[in-house]
Amino acid sequence: MSVETAKRYENGQVVDKGLKAGALGLISSVVIGVASTAPAYSLAATLGFVVALMATKSVGITLLAFVPMLLIAFGYKELNKAEPDCGTTFTWATKAFGPKTGWLGGWGIIAADLLVMASLAQVAGAYFFLLIGNDTIGTDPTSGWVLFVGIVWIVVMTAVCYVGIEVSANFQKALLGIELIMLFIFSITALVKVYGGHGLPGSMHPSLSWLNPFGGSFTTFNQALLLMLFIYWGWDTTVSVNEETANQRHTPGLAAVLSTLVLLVTYLIVTTAAISFAGVGATGTGMANPANSGDVLSVLGRGAFGASGFGTFMTRMLLLMVLSSAAASTQTTILPTARTSLSMAAYRSIPSVFAKIHPRFRTPSTSTVAMGAVSIVLYVGLNYLSGGNIISDSVSALGWFIAFYYGLTGFACAWYYRRQLRDSAQDLWLKGILPTAGGVMLFGALGFSIYYDWNSSFGYTYWTMPFAPHWAIGGIWLIAMGTALIGVILLIVSVNVPSLKPFFRGEVMSPSPELADIVREG
Repeated sequence: MSVETAKRYENGQVVDKGLKAGALGLISSVVIGVASTAPAYSLAATLGFVVALMATKSVGITLLAFVPMLLIAFGYKELNKAEPDCGTTFTWATKAFGPKTGWLGGWGIIAADLLVMASLAQVAGAYFFLLIGNDTIGTDPTSGWVLFVGIVWIVVMTAVCYVGIEVSANFQKALLGIELIMLFIFSITALVKVYGGHGLPGSMHPSLSWLNPFGGSFTTFNQALLLMLFIYWGWDTTVSVNEETANQRHTPGLAAVLSTLVLLVTYLIVTTAAISFAGVGATGTGMANPANSGDVLSVLGRGAFGASGFGTFMTRMLLLMVLSSAAASTQTTILPTARTSLSMAAYRSIPSVFAKIHPRFRTPSTSTVAMGAVSIVLYVGLNYLSGGNIISDSVSALGWFIAFYYGLTGFACAWYYRRQLRDSAQDLWLKGILPTAGGVMLFGALGFSIYYDWNSSFGYTYWTMPFAPHWAIGGIWLIAMGTALIGVILLIVSVNVPSLKPFFRGEVMSPSPELADIVREG
């Protein structure tokens, strides 16, 4: 093993973690940001549930859910200008509010990414068999073969992340290209059929009234909004790779904002086309049919493209689109988690082994492998609990952590720049008002989730208290609260580890000198 200095310091700050600087440009960053959200996978898995709650108002909910994401993206952009660190929320919240809050922000990122990995792997495994025509296995998400292929996907995507950021970015361009092209082909085909009088039963022409998200019950409105917030999650990967991006103080933040705009356009077009083509009925091919809620795109694809030879090919392409979407998101979920743990280790808030960098690939070697390994363990474990339904609830549970670390970033931006907010109207709005408003919205959504997810009727699983059989707690609440408690316990343990105490004593972002001895792996 060759020993090299893995850190460079200026004024007590880590300014070089060993990552490959300048490897990404603006286009690559935007691609990574959009691919991280997995548009096709997110729509396939979420849109049906939203339509069941909000009918045609789902279009308005799609637009409304974009607002806090854009506001938080401005916060990321402004914070990245001052501190382009791959730890993102961990680094910024530590600077703004102190080491313990920053550590919990880092845990929020890691927890959300780990919770979603099982679902992504399961979707990738199932869609592989649907793509090759084996519907028997493909429609059984708990099948051993689906589990095996899902594990293989995690291994392959971990390897891609391990061998270099350029390889990851180029791979993403191919996967995202398939995804966006097929989404727009489906949308155009569906709308042409609607206006030609060949839509599915219940089809209707789009209306401006669909843009109004209000009018239903408050509970239903909030449930739908929380679901739609999930489909926007992931664009912050553009900032997680900031230290590997050219012009790292400006390009990652701009890419974050552009990614949210690309997602908005994509989601509005696809949501409008799907509702218009299939209608909002709860039977047959209607968008609100519970039998189709878990995968509306494949059902609508068959209706849009028909059963001819070319139609079958296009339907297969839709399946490939969702498969590539899940695969792309698996990869881009590993990227930010590995870089968050790299940054946390560099500042000695977690063991320094996670700061190791591969000397050739210039990637966080230990952190990347650890993310893949833990994801496989969680996927296997969750796959055999409650018939696999717990994986669906784990996806809903990660909404707590999305709202927490995104919202915390918004508040951190305003507090970090608090002394500059009076300098100009632009500073006041972009660094203060807008990020704070986004944080308030997301923390409000988090509070709603904590209150309502206790209800056992939400989600697929629940736990009945042994001493009170008539009391049942929702599985979503248990998963989310359990994950949050694990984070708190790990924080308490970390505070009392001698080698980590300098960080928690308030030596904010001032790493110990011995970190210069961290070596790059051979």
